[in-house]
Amino acid sequence: MIRIHHLENSRSQRILWLLEELALPYEVVRYERDPETMLAPDALRTIHPLGKSPVLEEDGIIVAETGAIIEYIIETHGGGRLKPRAGTAEARAWTYWMHYAEGSAMLPLLLKLIFQRMPQNANPLMRPLVKGVSSRAEAGFVDPRIREHVEYWESALAETGWFAGADFTAADIIMSFPLEAAADRAGAGAYRNISDFLQRVHARPAYAAALERGGPYAYA
Repeated sequence: MIRIHHLENSRSQRILWLLEELALPYEVVRYERDPETMLAPDALRTIHPLGKSPVLEEDGIIVAETGAIIEYIIETHGGGRLKPRAGTAEARAWTYWMHYAEGSAMLPLLLKLIFQRMPQNANPLMRPLVKGVSSRAEAGFVDPRIREHVEYWESALAETGWFAGADFTAADIIMSFPLEAAADRAGAGAYRNISDFLQRVHARPAYAAALERGGPYAYA
């Protein structure tokens, strides 16, 4: 059986969602973040050297990284589901979004989170200075980059409402987290196509079932 090493409030929630969409049996091994550092516990390092989540285990196979796990599940258990037919424009788009989601999309969102938290973690005497530096970095570099991506998503969703053709696919699952994070941190929810996309995926029964299995999911 598939076993997912799942960290609370993390991107690994998407793997549980994919498994629910495919109606596959699986086991969840849950881990909680350190309440002070918000980092994953060291116990995850016994599964994978980097100590990150998600990690998939099946019959002695270990797969890490969200995109790689999704591709493994689709190739091994998908039976042609949630991926466009090979050789089509939709299939090429699917591959693109699978890599883009954890590559280009997440970097500016991660920088946004880091700069927002910098003043909180600074020495109280230095906090005003740190806040000024972080605010300038956000306004001058991070926010414009996020806006570029948000407008890109809004345009990409305009034709069908999905990322890889006319149907819901695993590309929409992996892209959900950047859109959720940007809706919370950067106002992306004000864009109509992005808002509609998030409403549709959040209404899917498999999404709700994954939340029940995975526990707390604060993507902000």
